[in-house]
Amino acid sequence: MGARDKLIDSAIHLMRRYGIAGTGIAQLLDHSGISRRSVYLNFPGGKSELVAEATRAAGEASSALMRTLTAGADVASSIAAFPAMWRETLIASDFTSGCPIVAAALGRSESDAAADAAGQTFADWERIIADRLRAEDVEADTADTLATTIVAAVEGAIVMSLAARSTVPLDRTGKQLAELVSQHTGQAHSVATRG
Repeated sequence: MGARDKLIDSAIHLMRRYGIAGTGIAQLLDHSGISRRSVYLNFPGGKSELVAEATRAAGEASSALMRTLTAGADVASSIAAFPAMWRETLIASDFTSGCPIVAAALGRSESDAAADAAGQTFADWERIIADRLRAEDVEADTADTLATTIVAAVEGAIVMSLAARSTVPLDRTGKQLAELVSQHTGQAHSVATRG
């Protein structure tokens, strides 16, 4: 892995834990093991450019995963997989790591470009979900509204779970989203709920 990729990976890791404001160049250098000179060679715009690129990279990876998860036959269970996936991530990090896209969205004062990339990522997630719902014959406007609701609910549940140091918000959200999608697709969902 080259210096650029190490810096992007470190930025994603630190943004998830500390947000953009709490992610400084010194932390990035320490975490990545990369020299200060390499930061500015790879990212002439400094921290703002680096966190924007990290947001785009994290968004692309998440969108690819979302496409894979929603390709399943049971769309309600596919949608409920997002909270379940985040549940494991939160537990593994002892409730210290959240979504880097949310961190970027909240970090506009540090990087307009990162916040803009977050907005584009959220819109991409909505399109992926809405397209999948339309494939199940959900009417276009309803699919768009459901997609926004799903993204907002999962991201909000992640924040609530971090604050509460509990997966209960995610568990409840996953169950409710699966039921909501089932109502609109006519599919029974087969997700085991926790809580």
